[in-house]
This record gives sequence, structure tokens and C-alpha cells, in this order.
Amino acid sequence: MKRDLTDRFLKSLKPPASGRLEVSDTKRVGLRFRLSSSGRATWMFEKRVKGGPKRKHTLGAWPEPTTLSEARTMALEIEAEAVKGIDRVAIAEADKLANEAAKSAALSVQQVIGLYDKLHLSGLRRGTERRRQIEQSLEPKLAGPMGDLTKADLQRPIDEKASAGRGVYANRIRSALMAFTKWAAGRDHLKDDIGERLTKPTKESSREREPSVEEVRYIWASTFEMGELWGPAFRLLILTAQRRHEILGLDWSEIDLERATITKPGSITKNGKEHVTHLSEPALAELEALKESAEADRGTSTGLIFTTTGKTPISGVSKAKARLDKLLSDKVAPWRLHDLRTSFATSMVEAGVPESVADRVLNHSAVSSAPSAVARVYGKAKMLDQRAAALDRWAALVTGESADVIKLEMK
Repeated sequence: MKRDLTDRFLKSLKPPASGRLEVSDTKRVGLRFRLSSSGRATWMFEKRVKGGPKRKHTLGAWPEPTTLSEARTMALEIEAEAVKGIDRVAIAEADKLANEAAKSAALSVQQVIGLYDKLHLSGLRRGTERRRQIEQSLEPKLAGPMGDLTKADLQRPIDEKASAGRGVYANRIRSALMAFTKWAAGRDHLKDDIGERLTKPTKESSREREPSVEEVRYIWASTFEMGELWGPAFRLLILTAQRRHEILGLDWSEIDLERATITKPGSITKNGKEHVTHLSEPALAELEALKESAEADRGTSTGLIFTTTGKTPISGVSKAKARLDKLLSDKVAPWRLHDLRTSFATSMVEAGVPESVADRVLNHSAVSSAPSAVARVYGKAKMLDQRAAALDRWAALVTGESADVIKLEMK
């Protein structure tokens, strides 16, 4: 039952013979009045936390201590917090865990990481990856007291990665550990922020590697020797110019073969915004072949496209890339998968594609200022044709259907 609740209406309600009577408030959506057969009346409010689960909150008994007006006020406060991503339930659970652990013994490093995950990492798109980095780095110390952790314990895994030639990844571990100890010190799990002055293992500079169209063609041709799994995956990375995790994690629900598009939800993209990618004829042909193969093997084309388990995307990218490099021999200078995006952008801008169009294909967000409402609509709808033309031109260059980069007349 739904209605605009009033004190007079609530007083008129009679307890049901059995079970529970529930009335939803139309004035404060999510607020419910519950009346049991015993005559006990309570308030409950349900709201989804931004980027998280839907939570139920018990607001108290009616009419004392919680009146209708007070229940609506409490619901409004919870709603405002939920919109900001604040999860009262998770916070209460974490605080309970901390209190219980503190009573029996000092919190271990693993327990503090668990609290950090509940109160912070769980709200981040890459929170799971960040937790894994921290746990792997501090594995020898996980069972020990958090208070015994030292700066040397943090610096050691950073230096080990740097010594192994993985300087950039070492920088990422340093950032993860610094954020973790800063949070822990702020909640008195550490006396001082021991990660504040961790040494940065390497200085990063923006890459300027832009494989030429000729090099990309070599890469393209070599992918046909990579088998039925990695071959199509690499070819779609080239043809769409999208980020690695967005293509390797493709789901059939994101593909529209009739409209020739990939639509990635904001929960997956780097900038948190829905992104539509046009499928050129070669890209469409790759997916149609994959669909036919999936239906022949499994009887259906649902779920993940590139997977060996049916539950998780394919792994072993580094090994697959090493195999591809071996096939290329010395025809292509050292490169990374991400460089393919740079090659697309450079080639298309040289062909006359506006930089704003190339940026939108790559799903780059403007950083200088927030776009106006008109710009947002234009960027999402009116430039799709231009983006499609750019990807079609790129596909023609990569596959060899077009030999030269020529100027495009953009509509």
C-alpha cells in the first residue's frame, strides 16, 4: 500500500490478524510504516548507496520515540549521505569489527586492511585491485600487529619491484601503500603516518611512442597467428582504439550487432561515463564470427566474450603480448598495447579528424572545465557519426584497404 502518510491515518490503522501490515510513504520515497499483529509499529527506510548496495535502515518505533515528522527527517539525512556514497551500514559494521578486535587484542595488518576496504576501497572502481596490491606487498606482515609495521616494511616491496625492472608498477605500489598508511594513521591504527616519505623508485614521463600505420599493419597481420582467442582480442583492441580492460572484459550484453556499437556502462569506463564505440566492418565481422563460434560451442552467446572460465575475462596478457612480439621480430620497435590508442589518434588527426572527435573515440574527458549541458548532449549524440567515420577510416588503414592517409571531410 502507498499513500501520503499523516498522523491521523497512522492512528486509524488496526493491527492485522497475522503477519505484518506495511504502508509506503509517497512523500518520502523509500520510507515504510510497519505494523505487526502484536500492535508494534516501526519505521524502515530503504535506499541504494551510490556505487554500492541497497540498504535497509530501522529508524525506530512509532509514535515514540520516532514520530512521522522525525522519520521523514531521518530518511532525508540518510538519502543525502547515500547520494554521496556514504554507507551507514558498512560503517557501523566496520566500527563494530574494530571495537571487538580492539577489546581482545591489537588489530592485525590484515584486519586494518579489511576495515580500509569496507570504508574506502569498496567505493572505488579499482578498489579490489588496490587491496590486492596492498596485501601482496605486506604479505609477510599481515598476521602481525598493525602498530609494529615500519617504513622499511613498506619500502621493501617497492624496491623489489623496481629492482626487477618494473619501476612504473613499483610507483603504483608506493601510491597504494601511502594512501593506506595515511588512512590508518588518521584513524589511530598507526601512531604516525609511516608511509608519508616513501622513496619514489622511478620518475615517470609521458610516453611519446606512436607506432606508425605500417607498424600497426604488421601487428594486425601477426594477430592471425595468435589463435582463436587472443587473435580476435588483439584485433578488436586495434580496430576500436579502446582501453585494454574494456575490450578484454567485453560482455555480449554490451554489443549491438544491428547498430554496430559497443556500449560500456559508466561503472566500467575510466571516467565513469557511458561510452559508445562504433564497430567498423572488420570489427563487426570479428564479433559476428565470435558469436557464431560461441553459439556453436555453447549453444548461446551470452556473458563474457573473451573468457576461458566463463566467469572471468581472459588473463595472461603479458604472455600473449610476448608471443605477439616474437612473431613481429624486429619489424616493430618496442611498444605497449596502450600505444595503439596513440597511433589511432595521431593518424586520424593527420587525416583531418578534429582532435575533439579523436578524444571522444578514446573516451577522454576535458580537464580544463566542465562542459555545458549543450556540450554534453552534443558530445554524446551529435558526434557519433563523426566518431564512426574516424573508426571506419582507421580500420581501412589498418587492414590495408586504404594505402594512404588522406584528408577527411568531417560533417
